[in-house]
Amino acid sequence: LTVVSVDGVNVVSGETASPQQSGYVINSRRRVEINGWRKSLDQVAAFVFTSLSDSYAARTGRPKNVGVIGVAVFREKPAVVPLAPAPSEDRAAAESESKAQGSRESSRAPRRERLGTGHGQREASHARYTNFERASRKPAQVITIYYDSYANLVARGVIASPKRAEPNPFPGNFVPDPWG
Repeated sequence: LTVVSVDGVNVVSGETASPQQSGYVINSRRRVEINGWRKSLDQVAAFVFTSLSDSYAARTGRPKNVGVIGVAVFREKPAVVPLAPAPSEDRAAAESESKAQGSRESSRAPRRERLGTGHGQREASHARYTNFERASRKPAQVITIYYDSYANLVARGVIASPKRAEPNPFPGNFVPDPWG
């Protein structure tokens, strides 16, 4: 089971995201494309990049977590004999890294308006209900992806600033003839 959030909003239910909510059940070693906010078992509203103020999260009164995609992955409870529990993530280390990231961000150059994920046009996307019993209350893994515009990533130092072509004061060795 994968519980997916974009900008702190569950992509299936539209609720403020929590790992305990509904999500997508994906067969082992398979992949799935999640193209939008689930509107029904047959349609999604496409994910589109937009300004923070026009993002779905901001338009529904929840702009605080814009700029992050989260996936909480749960294992299925074994049908026969339970296996040893999966090792839990060191939460203190993750929180420490998150705080360090925040302090690094605040010390960099000011950014332009943040990027958010909007509510685009409806598209066909077929899903169905299924049963899934979680092996534990805590996710086996949490994946966090931060996103922003190219300009903001450069301003934060995530992407190196493009080098401006500067004139070279010593481009050659000898004086060539001007006529070729």
